[in-house]
Amino acid sequence: MAAGSGGSGGSGGGPGPGPGGGGGPGGSGPGPGSSGGLGSVGELHPRTGRLVSLSACGRTARRQQPGQEFNHGLVLSREPLRDGRVFTVRIDRKVNSWSGSIEIGVTALDPSVLDFPSSATGLKGGSWVVSGCSVLKDGRSVLEEYGQDLDQLGEGDRVGVERTAAGELRLWVNGRDCGVAATGLPARVWAVVDLYGKCTQITVLPTEPGFGPPTPIPSTPLEPSAPPEDSALAEQGTSGDEDFASMELSEVVSNAILSAYNGGLLNVNLSSPPAGDGLGSSGTATSPILTSNDALLFHEKCGTLIKLSNNNKTAERRRPLDEFNNGVVMTNRPLRDNEMFEIRIDKLVDKWSGSIEIGVTTHNPNNLEYPATMTNLQSGTIMMSGCGILTNGKGTRREYCEFSLDELQEGDHIGLTRKSNSALHFFINGIDQGVATPLTPPVVYGVVDLYGMAVKVTIVHNNNHSDRLRRNNAILRALSPEGALRRSAPAAQAEPERLLFHPNCGQKAAITHEGRTALRPHATDDFNHGVVLSSRALRDGEVFQVRIDKMVDKWAGSIEIGVTTHNPAYLQLPSTMTNLRSGTWMMTGNGVMHNGTTILDEYGHNLDRLKAGDTVGVVRREDGTLHFFVNGMTQGPAAWNVPPGVYAVVDLYGQAAQATIVDDVEVPPVPEPLPEGNNQVSPSSPSSGAGGSDLRFHQLHGSNAVITNGGRTALRHNCRSEFNDAIVISNRALRDGELFEIVIQKMVDRWSGSIEAGVTAIRPEDLEFPNTMTDIDYDTWMLSGTAIMQDGNTMRNNYGCDLDALGTGARIGMMRTAKGDLHYFINGQDQGAACSGLPPEVYAVVDLYGQCVQVSITNATGPMDNSLATSNTATEKSFPLHSPVAGVAHRFHSTCGKNVTLEEDGTRAVRAVGYAHGLVFSTKELKAEEVFEVKVEELDEKWAGSLRLGLTTLVPGEMGPGAGGGPGLPPSLPELRTKTTWMVSNCEVRRDGQLQRMNYGRNLERLGVGSRVGIRRGADDTMHILVDGEDMGPAATGIAKNVWAVLDLYGPVRSVSIVSSTRLEEPEITQPPSPSSDTGSEGEEDDESEEHSLGGQNQMGIMPTVLKFLENHGKNILLSNGNRTATRVASYNQGIVVISQPLAPQLLVQVRIDFLNRQWTSSLVLGVITCPPERLNFPASACALKRAAWLLRGRGVFHNGLKICEKFGPNLDTCPEGTILGLRLDSSGGLHLHVNGVDQGVAVPDVPQPCHALVDLYGQCEQVTIVSPEPGAASGKSAGIQGDMEKADMVDGIKESVCWGPPPAASPLKSCEYHALCSRFQELLLLPEDYFMPPPKRSLCYCESCRKLRGDEAHRRRGEPPREYALPFGWCRFNLRVNPRLEAGTLTKKWHMAYHGSNVAAVRRVLDRGELGAGTASILSCRPLKGEPGVGFEEPGENCAPPREEQPPPVLLSPSLQYAGAETLASKVQFRDPKSQRTHQAQVAFQVCVRPGSYTHGPPSAALREPPDPHFSPAELEWVTKEKGATLLYALLVRVE
Repeated sequence: MAAGSGGSGGSGGGPGPGPGGGGGPGGSGPGPGSSGGLGSVGELHPRTGRLVSLSACGRTARRQQPGQEFNHGLVLSREPLRDGRVFTVRIDRKVNSWSGSIEIGVTALDPSVLDFPSSATGLKGGSWVVSGCSVLKDGRSVLEEYGQDLDQLGEGDRVGVERTAAGELRLWVNGRDCGVAATGLPARVWAVVDLYGKCTQITVLPTEPGFGPPTPIPSTPLEPSAPPEDSALAEQGTSGDEDFASMELSEVVSNAILSAYNGGLLNVNLSSPPAGDGLGSSGTATSPILTSNDALLFHEKCGTLIKLSNNNKTAERRRPLDEFNNGVVMTNRPLRDNEMFEIRIDKLVDKWSGSIEIGVTTHNPNNLEYPATMTNLQSGTIMMSGCGILTNGKGTRREYCEFSLDELQEGDHIGLTRKSNSALHFFINGIDQGVATPLTPPVVYGVVDLYGMAVKVTIVHNNNHSDRLRRNNAILRALSPEGALRRSAPAAQAEPERLLFHPNCGQKAAITHEGRTALRPHATDDFNHGVVLSSRALRDGEVFQVRIDKMVDKWAGSIEIGVTTHNPAYLQLPSTMTNLRSGTWMMTGNGVMHNGTTILDEYGHNLDRLKAGDTVGVVRREDGTLHFFVNGMTQGPAAWNVPPGVYAVVDLYGQAAQATIVDDVEVPPVPEPLPEGNNQVSPSSPSSGAGGSDLRFHQLHGSNAVITNGGRTALRHNCRSEFNDAIVISNRALRDGELFEIVIQKMVDRWSGSIEAGVTAIRPEDLEFPNTMTDIDYDTWMLSGTAIMQDGNTMRNNYGCDLDALGTGARIGMMRTAKGDLHYFINGQDQGAACSGLPPEVYAVVDLYGQCVQVSITNATGPMDNSLATSNTATEKSFPLHSPVAGVAHRFHSTCGKNVTLEEDGTRAVRAVGYAHGLVFSTKELKAEEVFEVKVEELDEKWAGSLRLGLTTLVPGEMGPGAGGGPGLPPSLPELRTKTTWMVSNCEVRRDGQLQRMNYGRNLERLGVGSRVGIRRGADDTMHILVDGEDMGPAATGIAKNVWAVLDLYGPVRSVSIVSSTRLEEPEITQPPSPSSDTGSEGEEDDESEEHSLGGQNQMGIMPTVLKFLENHGKNILLSNGNRTATRVASYNQGIVVISQPLAPQLLVQVRIDFLNRQWTSSLVLGVITCPPERLNFPASACALKRAAWLLRGRGVFHNGLKICEKFGPNLDTCPEGTILGLRLDSSGGLHLHVNGVDQGVAVPDVPQPCHALVDLYGQCEQVTIVSPEPGAASGKSAGIQGDMEKADMVDGIKESVCWGPPPAASPLKSCEYHALCSRFQELLLLPEDYFMPPPKRSLCYCESCRKLRGDEAHRRRGEPPREYALPFGWCRFNLRVNPRLEAGTLTKKWHMAYHGSNVAAVRRVLDRGELGAGTASILSCRPLKGEPGVGFEEPGENCAPPREEQPPPVLLSPSLQYAGAETLASKVQFRDPKSQRTHQAQVAFQVCVRPGSYTHGPPSAALREPPDPHFSPAELEWVTKEKGATLLYALLVRVE
């Protein structure tokens, strides 16, 4: 078929010789042969792409139908290439119909049998192709920005490829060598040329006289000596000296970098083309350079705040400290296929959130009305924002790559390219982030949004040598191999013996004292850019140690130390070393990070707590382990397999201002690893001080798993982009009775599902690790959620625990008993036998799946002393059992199921036969807070099901006399429906047999002999279930007053005995234990529980002298004022603080809200925790605390992350600055909330003690201060104060909701259909939420029903002097957030109120601008305003003449919305309601405050269909103002018909 292509070429008018001649005369064509010609190599192979015709004896190839087809133009050389000979073609013809152009390379595929693809990029099986300026291997990009862009070559340009004797591929353009494109080529390769896109015809050329590889640059390019004389250079028009002198230093450095990379580690050519390219020196054909008209530049039309410079290569946003948007710039022309559009970040500011955004758009910049931010554009736009992709303003990929644009620093590079296959790729520092979207429109412009922190960028061009040098540094930082770079230092340069700091240091750092001291000279002004490296690489076992000389108290964080493989001479230093993504290990705080990812959360002494004079050090041992030192004490191994030749790094960050190298201090040797593991790990580490067990994680594991900490810690790498492939297994088989226990250290909230654990009989060496362990179909037993799975199949559901419900800090253990049973332990409690029949040798296996990211082996791992007693010892001691005592114990009622017999004076019930008819009742009604508890005495394993228990209003005696049971007693508890009955079965809660709730508490199927189960009716009318003394929380609410306990001895539970006594006789017995009772010394807890129950009255008068926050807190917290003030210094979370002293009864602990940041939503969270806070690893927010936590958030009460009460007290999210919030425990353990001294009542009853008060500085709340404690609580605050406050906050008849007020009455808005319809239309406008007030002040409906319900009058008076205005009847008002700097509360009372009709298209522009006219200062506060000047007028631009100002257009207003909302002034728009799918018409208008005296009034100027508002005289109906700053946007109004 290929020969036929030649024939069709002949018939198409070309000079082809027909079907037979398509292949030429078999290689006997003319050619200079050995005298410099190519011989047979110069001919093209007769087999070609289907649209190619050959001519000129097989030397010329032409693609047919160039106007209709752009591919199927492949041609190959007739013979394999000879080493050192260049295969060269000339571009004869190009067309402008397509993008992309010629592609050239080599392939190991024989053309005689090749199935030709449509383009060269489709070649596989050993093919290297240069496309544009990229090198592709088998269709995948291996090198970007290589050589000269082939797409820019024109007709007459020559391009060739050469395979060297060393197996390298080199590209030649117009006789110039572009360097090594690839290495490792096979011996036989054919040249391949793709007549792609614009390129339609080429001709193979013979070797020109004198054409050959020039003598390479000397191997030591950094030597300043003159280049050697060379005959080849002498033949050229310019001398070799001039040629070498014309090379910039950047090329020399680039070549040196290249030489460091060559050698197999990374085949990357970072060198630039020779400086002579395109200069047109005599005797040399030159390649055309991009002209100013063809080069990518920024378009002259850009965002309103953009200033272009540097020939439109640089864009900068004006007034970066005052404005954060209106910084959109676009390219001057569309992007070509495979063309790289790349920018460099030149300047950032640290004021705003968010940063640069980059992407493509189909909109022509000449016709585009630039938006404030590019993500507001709703069509034809693809943007990368943060680490996600937005298409037409909507998120389509949340986690596109690991890099976030918001985290990039000055000097970083961002690029994008649209591939010829329509795929859009983004590049960060030269690294391809992969396909962002597979389908990109053919004609797109590059677009950059200088948003937020991003202020200035510059386009990077390939032919700019200074840009290339900076780019090389950026690529080095991101792509440096993990091993040390192989550099051959000159022999004459001896390595210095003394360790010093390298002179290349961070932007804000300085080196003094002959290289021994590093400092940040302006440490109080800047907190980062203080990175310094050692002057040479560390030797094995050599300790690098520095002393902290100077600290400042202004910042959070402190010194960080570590090692890196990067050479400081070539490294572009980042702002902080933890931003480096390759070859770097750093100790920061008390954790260890590798390439910016935390690998150890709890390691060693916290560096943030060091003081001046303390020392820190680092050493790499010969075995590749990395150790850190603090004050001469080793902290244990922090990392493994660290390559040799690493440089020491010190980051003078935050408080650390100066450090000096110490080399005369005796440092103790690093201890050899002990058989039982490292005992030097931080005491807070879960694996510190591990016992004698040798159980570790095996070195073989899943592809995404990482083993650290001497085999004790396992984590999943890239936890936000990968959720599986992280299986780890024990290093040996478990012995009988040996517990393998791990603790969950880190979780993410991105995925569904969590950790899975179990055992396998497969040896680690024989295991081919699957994606998840449940994929294994033999010899494997796993617990996934609540399901027990064998060989991938579920064999049992509803096991006693749910792994998906476990949180950070939870412990999971696995043990094989001598009988072959598998038992799981959760937080030390045996969950019972999961399965049986296990083989003798099984390995523990853990799958770090989904939300679970990191686990560590705990100290409890090892042989257990007991013989699997099912009752928990610690629980038994903390909640002692008492034998029933005649006369005081609970008893079973004589009325019971027909299969039940009562024994031991009614304290023991036994089901004699069968599996049902086992109902038993308490003899008396349960009093409030009384616990009825039984212990399981006997099980019958042949039955399935579980014990059932609950409360019933049925009087037991009504069902019939005697133990035989009445005829009406049902066989099981779910069928007891004659009276209201609440019950728990398995983990389900039912009322009268109807399911009310699932997944409640522990599954009762897991009860064993000795397990205790109790039921309690709370004083708040709730039902609680207790299992082994632990309260499972409220199971049901609304319980009746007169209820009896009821149990159903169903299924395996055959007999139970009562272990509880009546509440009145022994109150301490029914007191539920603390959820933290499983930690610490058991004997001590016995004493403490007695002390609290018996001697509580003696402790009420104790008051600590000074309350303080604990030093252990969230990582974004900074303590000051003697640890009495807590400030969140970053982000919106990680702000948990705990008061160090326990909360004593009747002691009111109060905090004051000092500062709120309205940028965020939600606010602080209050509560208590009963676990010891000193070593607690705090999560990002308090709501993630899943153990022993009671929290008040918003208007809800939460217990261990679950809401237990919906509407309690005021809404904490609406508390203003200055509000004082307090917590108090009453004498019965009830937790009270106080707001400004007013007791809001009991939020949580029976809080276990001791407990600590907790505050989460979340969202808006950024600072709180402890207020002096008060014994008792003053609850007698006058209600009159509240009433006065509500009257003072009356605006427009709206009673503003103050956070300390009583719960408001039910709002009519919740049931107003018109308000809901207007709200849905307002949501369709896609306006940023930050422009509007948060609920409940967000909106107000003025429909007829709502206004009559409130009793609104039609007209009001406002301002000084007062003027009348009409309320917006028939409209819905959405209140706007006002800049507090403008004292809006005063303005709205002193200024007049009016309306302005608008249209939907103008709403966003008005909100972005901040006022109706061409105003100056934005009055909307959608971003934090820090450090802004008090004057609200903008400064003139750099090139602006200040004397003359353009007059703003007049603004038309009216005190009547009947006039301002007329259709001529407020145009109507049709929309479809997304809920009802009906079509409606809508209008929009603005309610504004107008400065008195700034406007003139007169008769209406607009033509009206209806008469104007008769309440106003025509002379006062229309107001007109031209003054700047005369209007203040108050609300957006919406009307829907």
